[in-house]
Amino acid sequence: MKPPISYPDFAKLDLRVATVTAARPHPNADKLLLLQVKVDEAQRQIIAGIRGHYEPDTLVGTQVVVLVNLEEAVIRGEESAGMLLAAGDGEAVVLLRPDRPCTPGAVVK
Repeated sequence: MKPPISYPDFAKLDLRVATVTAARPHPNADKLLLLQVKVDEAQRQIIAGIRGHYEPDTLVGTQVVVLVNLEEAVIRGEESAGMLLAAGDGEAVVLLRPDRPCTPGAVVK
């Protein structure tokens, strides 16, 4: 486990529910997918290392949890504006998702 953090540090994270509107393999990386997600009314691209665990077409229309206030980055030539939340136990990777439909942009508390 990592060292404890204060609640004010945790409160800096902006976690939201997003709906995946498109997904495709990253053209320059074998383990990455490019996801277009809707958060509130905005669309953003997120790059996620889940290519070996999910087929792109199965993700479209599903909801996921994303960190939206992560500093933007360019990963292998593609922009990423956020981070998809997932859990892993070594071999398997599982996306964190709401258990019923939510409004895109709903705040995770």
